[in-house]
Amino acid sequence: MRATLVEKAAAKINLTLRVIGRRADGYHELESLVAFADICDVLTFHPDADDGLDVHGLFAGNSGAVADNLVLKALAALRQQFPGMKGGRFVLDKNIPVAAGLGGGSADAAAVLRLVTRANGLSLLDARVMDAARAVGADVPVCIGSRPCVMRGIGEVLSEPLDLPPLPAVLVNPGVPLATRDVFGKLAGRAGTKNLGGLPLEFDALIACLEEHHNDLAPAAIACAPVVADVLAALTACAGVRLVRMSGSGPTCFALFTTHDEAVTAAQRLKAGRKNWWVQATTLGAAPES
Repeated sequence: MRATLVEKAAAKINLTLRVIGRRADGYHELESLVAFADICDVLTFHPDADDGLDVHGLFAGNSGAVADNLVLKALAALRQQFPGMKGGRFVLDKNIPVAAGLGGGSADAAAVLRLVTRANGLSLLDARVMDAARAVGADVPVCIGSRPCVMRGIGEVLSEPLDLPPLPAVLVNPGVPLATRDVFGKLAGRAGTKNLGGLPLEFDALIACLEEHHNDLAPAAIACAPVVADVLAALTACAGVRLVRMSGSGPTCFALFTTHDEAVTAAQRLKAGRKNWWVQATTLGAAPES
């Protein structure tokens, strides 16, 4: 019997997101500074069982049909690259909101690639693993390492990992799913935010740099789901807040604080006033180790 394996799949946060333009194939070229939260889905892999997936947890009911889940799509994509590779059964504890701009499905798919390569004695550095990641989704490559970096292209061009300082944060999701395709459908051209240059790695200097960079998808997301503007306003009103942005294509938004205690206090007050919002204090940086 091969041992059961467990991996965490961390929520991905787009600290910045610039839409550069649209390619001939319909995809958009992006530039985004990405970090990861210590809020994770958990994926358990049973290598000696038949292929399959069970989904549990707070957001299991929003995860859609099992056959369409990126967990099984990642397994299929990897098997295409490595014929004869052994699969198994996955149990997904779904703690990250779905269709939320947090890359939860992509993080789950990346965790599959880490689990299955380990179980089969394969190397994550094999180029075929990244080919499988790109086949599953644009955000999957950055989630394999789950380290802060700048992602470009449609997500396939990654910078070297960045040693960002720990960033105390509050994440807020208003409970309204928002499809990425709908947001891009409302995108009215480029918003004209600046290119990311050299990023300072000291906390205050990094915050000052991030103030000059925005999420170009925010106006389109607000057009699709006006509650995003309410979330941004509520976060901006928090005591001690240093920066407020939307993550990815939304609707989840985040606020950065100087200290973890400030983030916790802000999260508690937001939870008390808005019972239907998902509110979590966290720290952004590299993903926690499994």
